[in-house]
Amino acid sequence: MEDTLTDSSYLILLALLQPQHGYAIMKQVSAVTNGTMSIGPASMYTILKKLQKSGYITLEENDERKKIYLITELGLEVLERDINRRKLLYQAGESLVAEKRRAENDY
Repeated sequence: MEDTLTDSSYLILLALLQPQHGYAIMKQVSAVTNGTMSIGPASMYTILKKLQKSGYITLEENDERKKIYLITELGLEVLERDINRRKLLYQAGESLVAEKRRAENDY
């Protein structure tokens, strides 16, 4: 898996800043996005497997046989880099749109 995260992978890693099981991850993603984004079980478990294979998360089973996912140090580093990348994209977009609006107002 490359260091650039999809939106779904990004949101799952954010949710896993605290150890959680699958259903809690889905609820967290919905809560963080104010209900504007949801990840279904099939997609989420596919992404979880990819994140696990990449070493970004680990899996533990607890006494109730629930699968608890945890972000790794590598996953945290990738998440931090992706946050910075997203900030740059946001700032570039905001700046270019503002520049366009100013140019339109000058006419």
